[in-house]
Amino acid sequence: MHSGSCHCGAVAFEFDASSTTAFTCNCSICHRRGAIWQGCDAAHFHLLRGQQALRTYTFGTHTAQHFFCRHCGVAPFSHPRLSPRHWVINLRCVEDVDLSTWAIHNFDGQHWEQAAREWSHAQGNRPTKP
Repeated sequence: MHSGSCHCGAVAFEFDASSTTAFTCNCSICHRRGAIWQGCDAAHFHLLRGQQALRTYTFGTHTAQHFFCRHCGVAPFSHPRLSPRHWVINLRCVEDVDLSTWAIHNFDGQHWEQAAREWSHAQGNRPTKP
C-alpha cells in the first residue's frame, strides 16, 4: 500500500499497486505538470481525506478528469482519457517512492490517437472512445 497527498495535505489517498511500472506523457497538461503516472483500478484506490478540497479540470474531449487541490493547486491523481474508470496516480505526490527503481515508459500524448492504438494493441484491448 502506498500513501500520498497534495502539497498542503488537505487531500490524502492510498493505493495498492504491485507493479513498479509507470509512464510519463507529453500531452499539453502532463508535460507542464511533470507527472509520472502509475495506473490503478478503482478497487485499489482510496481517498482518505479531502473530497471537499478537490476540484476537477477537463479539456479537449472532456473525457479525462484531472483532480487538483483547491488550496495548493497540486494534482495528485486523474481519471485518464485512455481508461476513464481507472485512476492514474502522480507518483511525485506519493511518499517514499524511489523512482530510480521504477521502469518509466513514455506515452506520446501529443499524438494521442496513435499512442492509444499502440497501447491498446500492446494490452490486447480497445482504447476507450470519447
